[in-house]
Amino acid sequence: MSSKVAFVTGASKGVGRGIAYGLADAGWDVAINFYSDEKGANETRDVIESKGQRCITVDGDVGTKSDVEAMISAVVAELGGLDCMVNNAGRQTFASILELSEEDWDKTIKTNLKGSFLCTQIAGRVLTEQGRGGSIINIGSGANKQPFLNLVDYCASKGGLEQLTRVSACELGQYGIRVNCVAPGAIEIERTREESPDYAGTWSPLTPMGRIGLPEDIANMVVHLASDAAEFVTGQTVYVDGGLWTKAQWPYEAD
Repeated sequence: MSSKVAFVTGASKGVGRGIAYGLADAGWDVAINFYSDEKGANETRDVIESKGQRCITVDGDVGTKSDVEAMISAVVAELGGLDCMVNNAGRQTFASILELSEEDWDKTIKTNLKGSFLCTQIAGRVLTEQGRGGSIINIGSGANKQPFLNLVDYCASKGGLEQLTRVSACELGQYGIRVNCVAPGAIEIERTREESPDYAGTWSPLTPMGRIGLPEDIANMVVHLASDAAEFVTGQTVYVDGGLWTKAQWPYEAD
């Protein structure tokens, strides 16, 4: 039996790379998207192929419809179909609402929200035409529900992603297509290490589980939601955060 096929956007490094590795470890063939980091994408591909799975890289801007159509067509043509779409590509701008430029707002909404919409729509059409169902998984954030100060564009995009997940799940369920969202907590990757000199030391004390997350923590949930074990799960946002976004501000110490 041939392997199922997943397409992961923004998989040159970080969480996207971890998701691609996790899917490959679970026996999936994987297509990985990159926009600027071709070297990172090739490194991801080489590791996946070393695991014995097929892998291709596809270059394109997830916020541009023609690019998404071309990428998904290439995935289907080269890997024989599509079973899971993972919308991971994203960006953010550290700026207050009074200082954020219109250009940065537009770039973030285009990548994070419009990109997820286009990939969901076009992958959804392919999955519907194939007639065997499938899974679409959006990568969200604590910003799905919590306001992150000085990340206005990011919060707006992830809040929108929450509702995109729900409405997509309700519309696509009739075709056997499940749509869910995985919302990471404090995950240590290349980008987040640049946010704080001691990322683990900053976030571990705030997380009930007492540690930061790793890309494989996110990958484990994505693999589960993509699998037949989650065939009746749709429209959900699962927080893989060690309890970080559940814990409210509370001035008293627990016993």
